[in-house]
Amino acid sequence: MNEVKKSKEKEAKGEANSPSFRAKARNLLRSRREPSTALHSAQDDKTTWKQWLKRSFILVSCFILLAASLSYAIALWYQHSQSGKPYSLGVTFIPSYAEYLGVDPHETLDALTSDLGVRQFRLVSYWDQIEVSPGMYNFAQLDWQFQAVEKVGGHISLAIGLRQPRWPECHAPSFYDTKQPREQWQPQLETFMTAVVNRYKTSPALASYQLENEFFNHFGSCYNFDRQRLSDELALVKKADAKHPVIVSRSNNYAGFALRGPLGDINGISLYRRVWNTMGPKMYVTYPFPSWHYAALAGVQKIVKGQDSIIHELQMEPWPPNGQNMRDISLAEQNKTFDAARFQSTLKFAKQTGIRHIDLWGAEYWYYRAQVLHDPSVWDTAKTAFKP
Repeated sequence: MNEVKKSKEKEAKGEANSPSFRAKARNLLRSRREPSTALHSAQDDKTTWKQWLKRSFILVSCFILLAASLSYAIALWYQHSQSGKPYSLGVTFIPSYAEYLGVDPHETLDALTSDLGVRQFRLVSYWDQIEVSPGMYNFAQLDWQFQAVEKVGGHISLAIGLRQPRWPECHAPSFYDTKQPREQWQPQLETFMTAVVNRYKTSPALASYQLENEFFNHFGSCYNFDRQRLSDELALVKKADAKHPVIVSRSNNYAGFALRGPLGDINGISLYRRVWNTMGPKMYVTYPFPSWHYAALAGVQKIVKGQDSIIHELQMEPWPPNGQNMRDISLAEQNKTFDAARFQSTLKFAKQTGIRHIDLWGAEYWYYRAQVLHDPSVWDTAKTAFKP
């Protein structure tokens, strides 16, 4: 029995010392260690990912804080640099919009000058209203507006070009197709623009031109946003009239700065506060930007480009919901985005920006609300605002 036992022990020792046995042992040991190693590796990867997210969050937060602090500092500088300068309030006036609202354009403009005492106007020169047939112009409507403002010693900023205030934004005659390459219609547009500039550049009321209202804003029935076209038109206006400054305006509440050319002599900023949201939930929303946001925009423009800024369009009328027309919504619905109280708060907000030249948007609506809806509250508030 002992000899058998000793024989088996020798066999076991021999097998243990064999290369194949040692290889099996190593594989078994490795298989027992691998789950632990894999677990530690996954934990390390998870820890590294968390650290990366944390560092990224800190870096982004620091960048946002630094950018906001710098913007706020520039805003304070700009507001301080403008303090003590008088405010200059004006309105945009568009006869066709007054007609749409059911009020007489002549009476509306007369009420603005005589009752409210407005002396600063932004007028339009719609291409489709003036060029009645190819190469034939009728300036009668714009002539009487100039004459009315000249009579009271007022000042005019004249919108020129294809894109001008109010829907459909681009106002091309039906016989020119601006969906086509611009070479097919740009020469006719430039001929028209030259005729407009030559007709009114000697008016004692003309103070400036506004070229292509919010040119890069894709809102409206516009199809060409070629930066070179804007450059060509700016050169054309300057050649026809080197005396009067040209305003080039940016789109509403845009988060960047208008630093890339072409740039006019003056930077125009539009400012809307409460609108109907079409992106996401359909509801009224108030833009979250503080007044110093606009002060920072104007401040950067002044520091980097040496340009003065104006608010060329301050929202002072309701924003109808769901694309409805102004005449089709009730006064109660209109009050959700604009009324006499909002007139006061919006004007106060605009003045807090530090920008001194402010053109109010919606003067035709004020008269319509007083005359057609028999609610003079907004008109009376405007009368107080325009008091010398």
